[in-house]
Amino acid sequence: MLSRIFASTTLCALPVFLMMLVPELPAGEGPPAGVSRPNVVVLLADDAGWGDYPTSGNCGVSLPHITSIAQQGVSLEHFYVCPLCSPTRAEFLTGRYHPRTGVTGVSTGRERLNLDERTIADAFHAAGYVTGAFGKWHNGSQWPYHPRARGFDRYFGHTAGHWGEYFNAPLENDHGEIVRRPGYIVDVCTDEAIRFIAENRSRPFFCFIPFTTPHSPWAVPEEDWKRFRNKPITQRSTLPDEEDVDVTRCVLAMMENQDANVGRVLAELEKWQLTDKTIVVYFSDNGPNSWRWNGGMKGRKGSIDEGGVRSVCYLRWPGVLPAGRTVTPIAAVIDLLPTLTSLAGIQPVGEKPLDGVDLSPLLKAPDTPWPDRLIFSSWGGKVSVRSQTHRLDHDGNLFDMQSDPGQLTPVNDQAPEVTARLKKAVEEWSAATLPQPQPTNSGQRAGKGVPDSRPIPVGYPEFPVTILPARDGEPRGTIKRSSSAPNCSYFVNWTSLDDKMVWRVDVKTSGRYAASIDYTCPVADAGATIELSLGENRLTGKVEPGWDPPLYTNQDTLPRPPAESQMKEFRTLNLGEIQLEAGQGPLVLRALHIPGQSVMDVRRITLVLIQ
Repeated sequence: MLSRIFASTTLCALPVFLMMLVPELPAGEGPPAGVSRPNVVVLLADDAGWGDYPTSGNCGVSLPHITSIAQQGVSLEHFYVCPLCSPTRAEFLTGRYHPRTGVTGVSTGRERLNLDERTIADAFHAAGYVTGAFGKWHNGSQWPYHPRARGFDRYFGHTAGHWGEYFNAPLENDHGEIVRRPGYIVDVCTDEAIRFIAENRSRPFFCFIPFTTPHSPWAVPEEDWKRFRNKPITQRSTLPDEEDVDVTRCVLAMMENQDANVGRVLAELEKWQLTDKTIVVYFSDNGPNSWRWNGGMKGRKGSIDEGGVRSVCYLRWPGVLPAGRTVTPIAAVIDLLPTLTSLAGIQPVGEKPLDGVDLSPLLKAPDTPWPDRLIFSSWGGKVSVRSQTHRLDHDGNLFDMQSDPGQLTPVNDQAPEVTARLKKAVEEWSAATLPQPQPTNSGQRAGKGVPDSRPIPVGYPEFPVTILPARDGEPRGTIKRSSSAPNCSYFVNWTSLDDKMVWRVDVKTSGRYAASIDYTCPVADAGATIELSLGENRLTGKVEPGWDPPLYTNQDTLPRPPAESQMKEFRTLNLGEIQLEAGQGPLVLRALHIPGQSVMDVRRITLVLIQ
């Protein structure tokens, strides 16, 4: 069966998001009679490609626990996600195409899910489930974009899309506090998920575990790396000159570490006799984040070609879903919300129409007749569309995905009616779904590194902590980011009285706020006077003591990509209390006096509403 799956899936197609030009689909029926509502565990890989799995034909990696989910459940053979992390998460959470949800980027606030969207966690929470998320969130950091405000009772992890520390990482707990936990980031977040399962074993739970790997930086525990350090890589990228085989080795080592953590979660379910009472779902959020073997498909992460958006997807529910079966009709991440709620016998919440469809009839009986549908992929203004047999790419080229899975030869001339139909579908979908170019606060069109036009909310009594990372701010003057990728960056090169940092905020509650800054500063430069202001309210303080730790140079297995910041240990400067009035405006940090060569590097500002 593996050869059949491998052969046919490499023919399959691309995109990211699903729109149904379908009439009626068979309805799901919820749990079988006599079966209680199941628990749900959703496991999400970060930047793993379709070709990184043995079920797809990869012979260079061993993933027994992940593979067991496929062997004991149902595999979606043609399953599509988005080309990048945050849109896939938005589509999983809402069951809707990400352009509808407000997600237009992966950083600077553009990754945030609109506040009028309701999530899969909202649905399970409303049905009486206890809900938790443990790992990478990537759909908003500040309340009410925070996971705790989007239906999750518990949260532990990092809300940013990229995290620069994988060992002994500073992570956020339930209360919005940054805490360091010893160990590798995937192991640590899995520890919290396992604790959540154990604590809630006697009640229905929804547990979301979005892993941080194999997203870069290229860092993996030594015991995993030693198995791959000198291992030959025999399956190569379709562009072998672009492949760094050491990166491929590191990715596969990260995958084996992730698999061990999947095994720990499955073992915890078995320990409490929850295996037969729990739906387990596993998938990835986009195509591979480096050039490596991916079944001959075109494209990688960031692309809306097949290789950029096709993912494995396995669903296991012993006794309800058949074991070792494969579903061949195309499906996508937007289907998971309607499917999982249907299987659990609960209702989605919210008034917005879903783009996804309930796949539960197919999961229970993979040979169920199923009408054709279209899946749309979009990013950066480009759109492509996939039917069961063809894909129209963003340049208008039509490919027969059954005979040409690598998208090598357009067939527009041979299939003019299919071409015309799909082009019309793209035009209609784009007009109905894609947002207009988003203006920024300065009137420019949004682009990479430009903060979102939606202000950052501050001051909710139910969640008084607001973290304002450098990622979400704007550097002015000579200040710049520590790297070109805003996620997990910090502000550097603060040398002039004309320099400033600006966060556009929306204060919800007038009152006193405790303000602190996570900083570093050369000892010789300590003593600068700084001012934090919003409107007429100001708070001043001094940057002291000097704190100038070295960059971490011992965490990475391989050199990290140049766009990613090297991290260091930041110290917290408690600046004092400031009065903030309700309303929108720029929160500005600037220097009033600079006795040395520089002021400080800034990782984040934290504001805490004093109750």
